[in-house]
This record gives sequence, C-alpha cells and structure tokens, in this order.
Amino acid sequence: MDFSSIHTPVLLERCIELLAPAVDHDGAVLVDGTLGMGGHSEALLERFPRLRLIGIDRDSDALAIAGERLARFGDRFTVVHAVYDEIGDVVREHARGGVDGILLDLGVSSLQLDRAERGFAYSKDAPLDMRMDTTTGVTAAEIIATWDESELRRIFHEYGEERLAPRFARKLVEARDRAPIERSSQLVEIIAAATPAALQRTGHPAKRVFQALRIAVNGELDALERALPDAIDALTLGGRIVVMSYQSLEDRLVKRELQRRSSSTTPPGLPIELPEHSPELRLLVKGAGRASDDEIAANPRATPVRLRAAERIRATTTPATRNGA
Repeated sequence: MDFSSIHTPVLLERCIELLAPAVDHDGAVLVDGTLGMGGHSEALLERFPRLRLIGIDRDSDALAIAGERLARFGDRFTVVHAVYDEIGDVVREHARGGVDGILLDLGVSSLQLDRAERGFAYSKDAPLDMRMDTTTGVTAAEIIATWDESELRRIFHEYGEERLAPRFARKLVEARDRAPIERSSQLVEIIAAATPAALQRTGHPAKRVFQALRIAVNGELDALERALPDAIDALTLGGRIVVMSYQSLEDRLVKRELQRRSSSTTPPGLPIELPEHSPELRLLVKGAGRASDDEIAANPRATPVRLRAAERIRATTTPATRNGA
C-alpha cells in the first residue's frame, strides 16, 4: 500500500521541530495518542533512530494500517487499542518512568472521512454510524432515533455551536416519527430543508450537526478533558506535549489546561514564589500555530488546525524508573 498517497500528516515538520529537543536521545519514549494511519509516527521514528514510540488509537481499521506501515521498526513501535484518555494506564504499563513526548492529533481522521461506509461525511451517503471504534458504543442513527428533542437540541448547540439547534432538533423528531433516519443522505435532506435560504450560502447546512453527532457518539470532549491532565502528568522533566485541534471546542479545552499548568499558583500577597507553586509547563507556541498557505493548498484538511505545545519544567512527583524498579 502506498501510504503517502492516502494520508498527508498535518503540520508534520512543525511537530517534529517542537518534539525534537525532548525525544532525540537514548531511551526516549513518545506516545502518539491518536495514531491514525501512522503518518506522524513514521516520520518521528525515521527522524529519531533512538526513539521508542507507543501508538494509541480506538479505530481498529487505523490500527491495522498503522501496524503494517510501522512494522519495519520492530520493537521500537508498540501499538495499543485504546482511547487516548487511557494514556495514564498505557504509560504505566509500557513506560513506567514516564514519557519524553506526547502527540495528540484530535478530531476525525482522513481514514474515517474517506471511507464512506463509516458515515462521518455529510457529502457521502452511508449508514449513520460515526463510531471511531466500531466494536462498541451507540451509533449516530441510534442517537437520532432515541434521544429526546431537548437532548438533540443540547448537543447541536453545545457540540456543534449551531444557532438553529432548536429548529433542527424539532424537525428531526418530526421526521423520525414518519420514518427511521438511518442514512447520512436522509439527515442532510432534513437539515437542508430546515435551513433558511440565506444561511445555506454560508456553508453546508449539515456540517455542524454532523460534528455534534460525531462528538456525542465518541464522547470526544469528555475524553479530551480526561486525557490532558494525565498526559501532562506522564511527561518527564523536559518532556514536551504537542496538540493539534480542528474545532474551537477542542482548542478551548487544550488552551485552558496548558495555560492552567503554565501559570503560578502562588497565593496573592506572598512576597516570593514558593517552588511548589511555580508553573509546571512552559508554553512553546505563542497563541495557536496554524498551517501555512502552501500547506493548506496542498492539503485542505489542514485549514482549521490549531497547534499548541508545552514543555514540562517542574516535576510534581518522582516517577518509577523505566525498567520497572
């Protein structure tokens, strides 16, 4: 399989540049918490021959592709079928002394978007599944069929930031009373019919509804909120974390946690900063990094990316050594 033709990693060189000072040494360990098809991981393993990498993903299809792609690295690569909010458990099992680098490339993957049968894309007719791990959980069709109008309205508003959430929720409930809504084309048709003509010119009317359903199906924001503190805690002193987000809800959570851990907690009025109150992290990117115009032209899926990164500058615990002692 020609992996380069089916997957173009976003902000690859920038990720490598940010992680390099932490992982270019003997015994370095990095966790790719959203392995996907392994594009970032492959480049990191090639660039840093002393690096050991642990790849986590919930998508069995992605794991199969990444496993084939990265098999040539032998025991330098370990694959784990899990959601990235299990990163603490994964590190304790595979790198007990902590890790030197963590990469999180959030959101839906190219593989999930490109395989129409997965139901992620509003531009392709398919069963409304949207599960990143097809072995477990409820589908988008089941949510549409069983959740009440208020819950549908809530997720469209909170997860999709959709102004027409009340109207869309009402129309979906009315439509499902007439016939089951089981395919993406049905959902798109209902949403499009409920969207005022003036708003249809501002983008695909179903985009935010699909985003909201995908987030709800996969518990993405809850998983991210759980994962970030554990990921930072897993970093060794001098370790670095790089996170790429593709929508504002994700980026908001990342920004909040990185800023919280990079701020002093010294109580107001104290004349000096006590060591235990000093920042744990140093931010490595001012604001959020963006893809260049050239990269966006070559890979349009890089358009919405927001990159944030930080370095661990204070250890809060003394981790066990990597040999398990």
